[in-house]
Amino acid sequence: MKRHLLSLFILTSSLFTLQSSAEDGHQLWLRYQPVNRTKVVCNQQSPTIDIARQELETYYKDGTITLRIDPTMSDDEGYRINSSTISARHDSGLLYGTYALLRGETGETHPAFNLRLLNHWDNTDGSIERGYAGESIFEWFHLDEQLIRDYARANASIGINGSVLNNVNASPKMLTTPYLKEVKKIADILRPYGIKVYLSINFATPMALGDTKTADPLNKSVARWWQRKAKEIYQLIPDFGGFLVKANSEGQPGPGDYHRSHADGANMLADALKPFRGIVMWRCFVYGANHKGEDRVKQAVSEFKPLDGLFHDNVILQTKNGPLDFQPREPYSPIFDQIKQTPNMVELQITQEYLGQSRHLVYLAPMWKEFFSFVPVRQLRGIAGVANIGKDRNWCGHHFSQANWYAFGRLAWNPELTSEDIANEWLKLTFSSDPKFVRCMSQVMTESREACVDYMMPLGLHHIFKFDHHYGPEPDGFIASYPLEWCPVYYHKATKDSIGFDRSSTGTNATSQYRPEMARLYDNIETCPENLLLWFHRVPWTYRMKDGSTLWESLQYHYNEGVLWTEHVHNLWHNKMGHFVDEQRWREVDERLEHQVENAREWRDTCLGYFRHFAE
Repeated sequence: MKRHLLSLFILTSSLFTLQSSAEDGHQLWLRYQPVNRTKVVCNQQSPTIDIARQELETYYKDGTITLRIDPTMSDDEGYRINSSTISARHDSGLLYGTYALLRGETGETHPAFNLRLLNHWDNTDGSIERGYAGESIFEWFHLDEQLIRDYARANASIGINGSVLNNVNASPKMLTTPYLKEVKKIADILRPYGIKVYLSINFATPMALGDTKTADPLNKSVARWWQRKAKEIYQLIPDFGGFLVKANSEGQPGPGDYHRSHADGANMLADALKPFRGIVMWRCFVYGANHKGEDRVKQAVSEFKPLDGLFHDNVILQTKNGPLDFQPREPYSPIFDQIKQTPNMVELQITQEYLGQSRHLVYLAPMWKEFFSFVPVRQLRGIAGVANIGKDRNWCGHHFSQANWYAFGRLAWNPELTSEDIANEWLKLTFSSDPKFVRCMSQVMTESREACVDYMMPLGLHHIFKFDHHYGPEPDGFIASYPLEWCPVYYHKATKDSIGFDRSSTGTNATSQYRPEMARLYDNIETCPENLLLWFHRVPWTYRMKDGSTLWESLQYHYNEGVLWTEHVHNLWHNKMGHFVDEQRWREVDERLEHQVENAREWRDTCLGYFRHFAE
């Protein structure tokens, strides 16, 4: 890492351009300047095509552009750009093609996933769970329609076609008529941009609202309530997408409260939505009382594998990329190996709950590419990203956190894109197209996730954050009144002899949940990737790593390297990048980088100080 950063300093030693005028980041990557030179012709009309036409007529450089609905193309939202013509089977494809042309793309492309969704964890009171960029943009009963229109435009520009508007820890009142009328207003704004709305639901809503005495999914009065509610929703929003459900997890109600299965609950809802072509996305993030004593990372497979094949055809299981909880590094979730007969979709977290939140520059595309290297795209029906969007003027808190929203959309469309290509593209659109700036900051971005792992939890350490807010280190964390699986000490188990969680065949046997070749790889301490070593194995402090260092020496090296990286990047930005970036955004990024250095040092000093009591 030092060698890479030295090259950055050499590269930038002579950089200089004039500063731009001040910007606040609200335009995101859509910083086009009006040109008003282009004539657009189209063989059909629709509100979506009208938006495409307006974007091209305002911002495209010159000439005549033809927008053409082509019924011979594949029946998806893809597009083809040839010379001065954008062709697509559907009007949404013409809109996506419009933004692609404005990015400078040509050729034909089709989305890898039909479902490309943002999951908002926004609450009805305006707060956002795990949100770090201000309050919710969905201000119920006081909607800022222009802000929502700007949000829709940004999503359309990167191919996102669905939005779950509210928190998975859902309030029952989201399904009351006054709120549904507000949802309709949002849906009407999003629709021309090719975006469907979805809602997270509280499974016990009919009982919580006093309309039924139970929420048992096999109770006929409960099923009828959901059928009536689905009819009401679709009368207001004919293209409503469906429900996202967190059930029997972290205190949320679910079918298990009535000794029913996840399939019983999901299928009851699916039956209510099926006449309207709606779907149920049923989250597999479950752990707790039903699995007393079982390794937390095994519980989702234990719960859902016996149900595979029992779900109705409009149910999709939505699973986090890793088996624990959006850690800086996890192995992929074994659910993707075990669930064969039920459609799967992956849930990624764009908001950086465990990766420095919106205070750290951590570009997440490399982490998501790592996931796709283990789980083939063909196994997935869709992709969802927990949004990092709020009412901060720059949308995401940290200007560089915008890159994660952008990268999610681009990878949701085409997972074959490289992290570097997306970073280059975003930097040119958002800050500066100067090749020196782009080359330098693209390297910073692509290294940032690995650096974060180094200064937080290297070599497979995990979940050693401070309680509740998950910001900052607390490797000694233990509260007797909390479930043990919430406590950091449960995950590293450090003693004078060793450290790590034995999930091999001699421990909890979590390795057995993976497909055979991966199970063998992870189960053997000699073949287990060192970046997951302490995730799967209990390892002596004196264990020799592949480079000849001891485990303890390697931990110290990684923590120190992570801190050095943050120091170098802050110096680089502070001393070299101001010439490329407007003063406001340069200063705001500089302040965040300075704080990132301080927090990285805290992580290193706290963790090494704590583990030193065991290792030395």
